[in-house]
Amino acid sequence: MEWALAELINHPNVLKKVREEIDRVVGNKRLVVESDGPNLPYIQAIIKETFRLHPPVCLVTRRCVQRCKIGKYVIPENTMLLVNAWAIGRDPKYWQSPLDFSPERFLT
Repeated sequence: MEWALAELINHPNVLKKVREEIDRVVGNKRLVVESDGPNLPYIQAIIKETFRLHPPVCLVTRRCVQRCKIGKYVIPENTMLLVNAWAIGRDPKYWQSPLDFSPERFLT
């Protein structure tokens, strides 16, 4: 939550768009409720973009349940693996302008 707020503070244009979406969908007579979620795609995109840049867990562990080959590496059965979620979310091979906070990337 803190990272999302920090990104909104640092990106006033995004904050303006999300306020417009809330005003359009919810209005100003009530608070946003969970059932509004499907009608608020920009908020959903902000959440996804926040998790991409600031994953709640940077390293995820997995155990290889059977011997396998990944690229040129052979992974023996029962090997513990660390997946670097932080690096995946910032990899320019998979993300255009990976260090930019851009919720729009999740709207396509």
